[in-house]
Amino acid sequence: MQIRSLFIALALPLLAAACGGGAGDPIFKTLQGSPPLVIGHRGAAGERPEHTLESYRRAIELGADFVEPDLVLTKDGVMVARHEPVLDATTDVATKFPASRRSTKNLDGVATTAYFASDFTLAELKTLRAVQATAGRSKEFDGLYPIPTLDEVIAFVKSEGASRGRTVGIYPEIKHSTFHAGIFGANVFEDKLVATLHAAYGNAMDAPVFIQSFEVANLQYLNTKTNIRLVQLVDADDVNDDGSMSLVAPYRQPYDFVVSGDARTFADLLTGTGLDFVKTYADAVGPWKPYLVKTVNDGIDRTGDGKLTINDRRVDGSTGVIEAAHARGLLVHTWTFRNDASGYGFQDPQAEMEYYMRLGVDGLFTDFPGTGVAARNAILR
Repeated sequence: MQIRSLFIALALPLLAAACGGGAGDPIFKTLQGSPPLVIGHRGAAGERPEHTLESYRRAIELGADFVEPDLVLTKDGVMVARHEPVLDATTDVATKFPASRRSTKNLDGVATTAYFASDFTLAELKTLRAVQATAGRSKEFDGLYPIPTLDEVIAFVKSEGASRGRTVGIYPEIKHSTFHAGIFGANVFEDKLVATLHAAYGNAMDAPVFIQSFEVANLQYLNTKTNIRLVQLVDADDVNDDGSMSLVAPYRQPYDFVVSGDARTFADLLTGTGLDFVKTYADAVGPWKPYLVKTVNDGIDRTGDGKLTINDRRVDGSTGVIEAAHARGLLVHTWTFRNDASGYGFQDPQAEMEYYMRLGVDGLFTDFPGTGVAARNAILR
């Protein structure tokens, strides 16, 4: 869309000047020289049950610039905040509804038997309460908070930001677009999202909104419908011993590529040719963080758990993906940083986030936004 290129051409010099770009090297190697965004992953999922208003409130309280509502559709077509179309792990659905309400569906090529949001009306989902889905995290807030709709998230985030005198953005993800299209029809989900976001924020690139997806065709469609910034997520399942990315289904390709017979993998989207392709429809890439750093398995048990895993790999600098994306005018937002999960040889989660920020990422997703803000502040000092 021509308006995207025009906006970038006009905005980048102003942003660089505002960040001191004209007077020497900026502190950060971000695309615009500005401090990287701290994005509350599912809110503050490390401290509260994910995708609840309380989780979003806690993220904002801790200083997050954006909060992330992953979106799925209910049986009656309402957008609600859940990480997946299945409800089993994140709610008390099994205590409220009989097992007969479970069904088996094809979820990105995997036959999955579960309680699916698309089999429940909004009224039914409103009887559920969220629970902490990650082992080892506090369960004290289980059963307290309902599932919010996107409309409720937007109103809440706007109110919380206003009460603190700052703008807080939202970073919705369209979950499993092909899956939802098979139930509700092609682009129904995307059209609902655009209508809601335009009504709340307007149709503008400078709206405090990013729309993200692991699929491609839906982002290409959205590029014809909105000027709100779009983000191509890039997945993988592990890191091979030689440092290359392991790509095993369903983490090998965008699922719409699987359906259409497109042979390109997620990793292909981060090559020079792949980034040129992404630039035709998106404003940013969102790679899993191992794509961004070169790592080596040197046989050292850095985590001290007696076994060698991805978290023991030595980090040896940038792979060049950040620099290549920036050269094409694409932002780079990476994920996910957690205080309770090691990242390579990093034993200090703040140090890990600082490392990626110093490499030049434009934003990062974290379950613990307070740590992300502390990392950014440490660099600014």
